[in-house]
Amino acid sequence: SSHFHGPRDAQSEMHIVLVDNGRSELLASDDFRRSLNCIRCGACMNTCPVYRRSGGHSYHNTIPGPIGSILAPAMDASQHASLPFACSLCGSCTEVCPVKIDLHLQLYTWRNKLALKDLLPPSKRMMMTAAKAVLSNLWLYKLAGAMGRFALRITPSFLVNQPWLNAWGKQRDLPSPPKKSFRQMWKQRKK
Repeated sequence: SSHFHGPRDAQSEMHIVLVDNGRSELLASDDFRRSLNCIRCGACMNTCPVYRRSGGHSYHNTIPGPIGSILAPAMDASQHASLPFACSLCGSCTEVCPVKIDLHLQLYTWRNKLALKDLLPPSKRMMMTAAKAVLSNLWLYKLAGAMGRFALRITPSFLVNQPWLNAWGKQRDLPSPPKKSFRQMWKQRKK
């Protein structure tokens, strides 16, 4: 800088390197440009049910929460491909954002882009295919719910919380599964 070294000769070259961690690409993108308006207030994190349950360290990124799940894949999509999927897409973050960033829509867009780039692990693709089959068939949906509730009731917690099966459960206990499905409880209530 000229402050320490005095003025430079007019003939010398100056090279300026800007490190923007993918922000130029975000700025050029119609889908994600609004995420750069974030003022880091933390409102999206405070309202996010996933963040409240899992905490900031589970994001493995400097900026956690919904906004971090948008910014991190822009920096390194292959390393942070799982973050947009750590979202229920409830839209609560979008509702409380003081600068009106459409966070849940951007997270959904990231999911689509990552899937098209084939950055999802095979296990995630397989689980999404299975989920599509179950969620599109009412009979399978009811059966899967009943089997899941039964399996969680009879399986010892030390088996459920194995790191290879449930890394999230290593530090947390799963809530007790309900004895009846929501559909069954709703029918009883209407009687």
